[in-house]
Amino acid sequence: MSIDFASEPSLTNASTRVQARITDFATVIPTETILQSDSALLAQGLGVSKRWNRMLPALYRKSGVHRRSSVLLGPPNDDLLARQSFYNVASDTEPLGPSTARRMQAYQEHAGPLLHRAAQRVIDRMAGGVGSVTHLVTVSCTGFCAPGVDYQLIESLGLSSQVERTHVGFMGCHGLINGMRVATAIVRSNPEARVLVGAVELCSLHQQYSEDSDQLVASALFSDGAAAILVESDRTEVSPNAEGWEIVSSLSQKLDQTSDLMAWYIGNHGFQMTLSPRIPAVIEAQLHRPIAEWLAGERLAVGEIHAWAVHPGGPRVIDAAGRALGLEESMLQTSRTVLSEFGNMSSPTVLFILEQLQPSSSSNDHVVMLAFGPGLQVEALLLRRVG
Repeated sequence: MSIDFASEPSLTNASTRVQARITDFATVIPTETILQSDSALLAQGLGVSKRWNRMLPALYRKSGVHRRSSVLLGPPNDDLLARQSFYNVASDTEPLGPSTARRMQAYQEHAGPLLHRAAQRVIDRMAGGVGSVTHLVTVSCTGFCAPGVDYQLIESLGLSSQVERTHVGFMGCHGLINGMRVATAIVRSNPEARVLVGAVELCSLHQQYSEDSDQLVASALFSDGAAAILVESDRTEVSPNAEGWEIVSSLSQKLDQTSDLMAWYIGNHGFQMTLSPRIPAVIEAQLHRPIAEWLAGERLAVGEIHAWAVHPGGPRVIDAAGRALGLEESMLQTSRTVLSEFGNMSSPTVLFILEQLQPSSSSNDHVVMLAFGPGLQVEALLLRRVG
C-alpha cells in the first residue's frame, strides 16, 4: 500500500496543497562506545555461548560493525567485564542473564533521558519554542513501561500538558517511518500542527545467552541510539516556507510468504530476535517491483533517486537491497558507514543515514528511506529536499 501525501481529492491545485516537511532533526547515542572486537571478547567473557564461544570474534567481525554504543557501558577499563555491571558471567544460578523484568527496569531508567537529549536539540532550535509543539509521536520496540517515554518527554522538555500523544510500539527497525507517517497525517489534517517525533532503542538490553545462531547474530549487530524530528506544514505561522525535507509519499508492503523470516518475541530473559538466513534472498527477489511501481506513481524511476537511506539490517541485507534495486555501491556506502560506526540501532538508524546524506543534497533532490521489519515488512518514505 502506498500513500501519496502530496495529493488529495479536495486539493487539485498544486498551489493549495498542504505539504508536510521535516524542518529539523537530531540524533544522539549514549556517551560510552565499545569497539566491536572488544564486544566479542566481552561476550566470550560472559559465556553467552559455550558451543560457539571460540567463533564469536569471527562472527562479530563479519557483522560490518566497527563500534557500538550502550547505555550499560561505563568508561574504558582494562578489565572489559568491569565496564558494565548489568550482565553477569553465566553460572548455574543465572545461566541466561538478567530477567526481562530487570531489563525493563533498565529501559525505564535510560530510554527517556537518551531520547530527551535528541529532542532537546530540536526544541532549542525551534522558532516559537517548546510551547508551540502540538503533537508528540514516540517510537520504540526495545522496552515497555507506563507512563512511557512519551510521558517522560512531556515532563523533561516542558511540553504542554495537553499535547496530543501517539506511541508506535514494537514495530521493529522500520518503526520510525511508521511514526513519521502518523506525523504527516496529522499535519495534513491540521496545517498549524507542529509534531515532535522521537525514536529511542536500547537494543543492548537484550543480549542473549544462547546457542541459537539467530540470537548470536542479533547480539553482534544491535546498538543503542535515539533520534528526534520536527514535522510541520509549509503553512505554519511559526516557520512558514521552512527549509528541510518535504514528505512526498510512503509505501507499506508485506512481502509474500515471509511471516516466519523475522520475529521479535518477549522471553523470560529479554526480547528474542529471529533472523532467518533467507532474508537477503527474499529481499533481492521481491523488493524491486513494489518500489518501482510506487515511485512510478510519483513519476519517478529508481535511477532518478538522488540517494538511498537503506536501513543497515546487516551487510547482506544492504547487499540484497542494492542488487534488487540496481544501486551502485556509492548509493549504499552511507548505510555501510552508519552500520560500521554506530551498529544497527533499530528504528532511529534511518535518521543517522539521512543526517550524513543531508550535506550533499540540493534543492529538489529525492531521497528514499527504506527499512525492513518483522514479517517481512517493507516500509519506505520518499523525501524531497526543499529550500
